[in-house]
Amino acid sequence: MKLVILDRDGVINYDSDQYIKSPDEWRPLPGSLEAIARLTQAGFRVVVASNQSGVGRGLFDMAMLNAINDRMHRMLAQAGGRIDAVFYCPHAPEAGCGCRKPEPGLLQEIARRFNMDLAGVPCIGDSLRDLQACATVGARPLLVLTGKGKHTFDAGGLPADTEVFSDLAEAVKSLVS
Repeated sequence: MKLVILDRDGVINYDSDQYIKSPDEWRPLPGSLEAIARLTQAGFRVVVASNQSGVGRGLFDMAMLNAINDRMHRMLAQAGGRIDAVFYCPHAPEAGCGCRKPEPGLLQEIARRFNMDLAGVPCIGDSLRDLQACATVGARPLLVLTGKGKHTFDAGGLPADTEVFSDLAEAVKSLVS
C-alpha cells in the first residue's frame, strides 16, 4: 500500500494564529486540493495527522472540528480527491499527551490502524514538530514552505534528509513522478 501523511493547517489550508475555528475559516491553499486528487489518482492512501489544540483550549468543540473536516472532505471530493482518514490530537500543549506532535503518538496510531511500518512513508508538514514526529517513526520528512514552513526552514534544525518543497503541489509532483 502506498501511503502519504499530511499535516492539515499550513499544508492543505491556510493557517491562522487564531486557529481555524469554523468551516467558514477553512480555506484551501492554492493547488492543494488538486495535489491531493493527484495522490488519490496515483493510488496513494492519504491520511491527515494534525494537532488541534483549539479543542483542548476550549476555542471550538468536537462537533465544530468535525464540521471543519467535513468541509475539507467535500471540497476535496469536488476536486476529485480523497482523504482516507483524519487523525488529530485535541489536547492543549500543557496536557503532556503522547499524541501531540512532535511526540510520535499520532503517527504510531496511523501505523497501527493501517497495520504497516511507516519507514520511508512520505510525511508532509510545515512545522518542525511535524518533521520531528515523522523522523521519530522513520517516515520520510518533507517540508513545505507554505503556512509556517518558510519560518521553519529559516530557523534550521531540520531532521536529517528533510526534503523541501515550495508547496504541497510541488511535493506531490515529486512523489508521483
